Amino acid sequence: MSERQISLPELRGAAPPAFEMRVRVYYEDTDAGGIVYYANYLRYFERARTDWLRALGAVHSEIDRDHGLVLVVKDMAIDYLAPARLDDELLVDVRVLEARRASLRLAQSARDATSGAARVISSVRVAAIDRASGRATGFPRWLSQAVAAEH
Repeated sequence: MSERQISLPELRGAAPPAFEMRVRVYYEDTDAGGIVYYANYLRYFERARTDWLRALGAVHSEIDRDHGLVLVVKDMAIDYLAPARLDDELLVDVRVLEARRASLRLAQSARDATSGAARVISSVRVAAIDRASGRATGFPRWLSQAVAAEH
């Protein structure tokens, strides 16, 4: 297994989620077959990462304004295990697998809120980029410390 992939056993053995949010599947989230369109999981995961960072005090617009730093997805591996359908309620979470100076490796899953069964699991690497130069840069110290406390 490459460094970028995550398996279900690895996710099950990981620490409890650092953050979790509920998402209801709406009609607009589904495809013609009535299941969640695959790309919408990326939206769910992005929202969970954003709200997790916000809970740590890291608001994207403020980090950009105060530090000239933006967060970008460097790579992602995703495994679609089972479909979610219209009106399902999902728990979307964030787990810190690895925190480096300029990047985070996170595990995320979307699970059925009733049964806890995983629908989708993923591994994502988020990098800190200097807005002016477009080059990798370190996270602000306070953010690194807050993330380390989650790991």
